[in-house]
Amino acid sequence: MTTTLADAIAAFSPELPLAVAFSGGPDSTALLLACAEKWPGQVLALHVHHGLQAAADDFEQHCQAVCAKLGVPLTVKRVDGRHAPGQSPEDAARRARYQALEAMAHGQSSHGTIRSIAIAQHADDQVETLLLALSRGAGLPGLSAMPASWVRAGIHYHRPLLQVRSTDIRVWLRSRGAGYIEDPSNANQQFTRNRIRARLMPALEATFPQFRDTFARSAAHAAQAQAVLLEVALQDLTLIGSPPVIAQIQRLSRARQANVLRHWLATSYNAVPSAAQLAELLDQIAVCKTRGHGIRIKVGTGFAERRGALLHWYNP
Repeated sequence: MTTTLADAIAAFSPELPLAVAFSGGPDSTALLLACAEKWPGQVLALHVHHGLQAAADDFEQHCQAVCAKLGVPLTVKRVDGRHAPGQSPEDAARRARYQALEAMAHGQSSHGTIRSIAIAQHADDQVETLLLALSRGAGLPGLSAMPASWVRAGIHYHRPLLQVRSTDIRVWLRSRGAGYIEDPSNANQQFTRNRIRARLMPALEATFPQFRDTFARSAAHAAQAQAVLLEVALQDLTLIGSPPVIAQIQRLSRARQANVLRHWLATSYNAVPSAAQLAELLDQIAVCKTRGHGIRIKVGTGFAERRGALLHWYNP
């Protein structure tokens, strides 16, 4: 269920000191203000300068002014957020952002060990993420949308505003007389997420007023189902081994084969097969009955290959 910003912060109890990812936009401004009020002297701000637009220097100056007024320490890290050929701009910026946040958090010895970072994504962001996943034909991990908390590189990340509407955040900011900046790239409908925000969200609001709550429930159901699949994958991986024994893979149902192989590839090699690649691999495993039957199939960025009784993956 959606909730108010005040209630969301009241329920938020991270390990202190807390770092807030602060872009200077309305959402992160509200999060920083609320957290600084709740835990005075225990909050610091982390700003990532992506260098992707001319206004980036202005964003940094604005963040410095806000933090100086609040008496909140600010750390800034400049990154190269440009995307590689074949990589989406949003994915490149996201990866650079998390790497920068982790580097800044690990470097904050003067404020104690930073093990908690809060990010200001909200209920509307959650819906946009789910719609993006649907548009790409995602499986359960994508349909689970964004978790409220997770651990990466020894840092606990939190999204305390995940049940707060974007409009409610702005209303709260206006009531406090707090200023913020608008990222001009948010209006660029070249990006799919921005098109969803500009075109689909108003239509959903008009047609299904409670869509934020109902979509969140669907994402929660998907996350629960994915947790069960992970448990099954761990059990099956113990059975088939790593690297897997082909004969042991064949003992599983096709659905469980797909589940455990996705898990093995992701956890062992950070490889993600397409649906077509995985289907072809499963077909080859099914007919692999003789010693002379070879398997060498493109999977993700590398190849799955039979070596004796085992299935291996490598990136040439």
